[in-house]
Amino acid sequence: MQDYHLVLQTDDFLPLRDVVFNTLRQGILRGELKPGERLMEIHLADQLGVSRTPIREAIRMLELEGLVIMMPRKGAMVASISKEDLKDVLEVRKALDRLAVSLACERITPDGLASLKVAATNFKDVTKTLDSTKIAEADVAFHDEIHKASGNKRLSVMVSNLAERIYRYRFEYIKESYDCVQLIEEHDEIVKCIEKGDKEGAVAAIDRHIDNQESSIIKQLEL
Repeated sequence: MQDYHLVLQTDDFLPLRDVVFNTLRQGILRGELKPGERLMEIHLADQLGVSRTPIREAIRMLELEGLVIMMPRKGAMVASISKEDLKDVLEVRKALDRLAVSLACERITPDGLASLKVAATNFKDVTKTLDSTKIAEADVAFHDEIHKASGNKRLSVMVSNLAERIYRYRFEYIKESYDCVQLIEEHDEIVKCIEKGDKEGAVAAIDRHIDNQESSIIKQLEL
């Protein structure tokens, strides 16, 4: 029997279908369930200790999100990371992050700047663990501070809607960036520009940050 190495993420306030959905989605986003891997209902049900019904419902929800595809005679499979989807997602992310850093240059408060610096330092410290999951989470926390500093709640909501799709690509990138030196340098440059109120520099820095991720992930996809 196939072992997916998944643990049900229990939540007393959510229906079982949603708990299973969150567990499988995190497994995909964190790379525990690999692109192209078949999702066998009966095996997943056995491992997670649930019936096949919430598994089936969760797989349908994942298909709607584009994280799972249904293949004739094969059933449900984890969707591959395509160059087209990567480019589409990062184009939107770049537009939102350009706006976020521009607004942060104008609106960041002393407390917001302090929090951003703490997030940058925390990211640097976490890279020493070589734990891809923790590094990806610290990277998310760093960018969240920029979005908060923008003072635009609608922007934060739009970023949140893209967050999980972005996380999948971010995780793939970080997984291959073992020393993360370039990421640390890029974060430091972004912080420096925001602190100086240098909009042009901040936008250029965020552009480099995202372009480097895109080119790195595309190289991995072509291997």
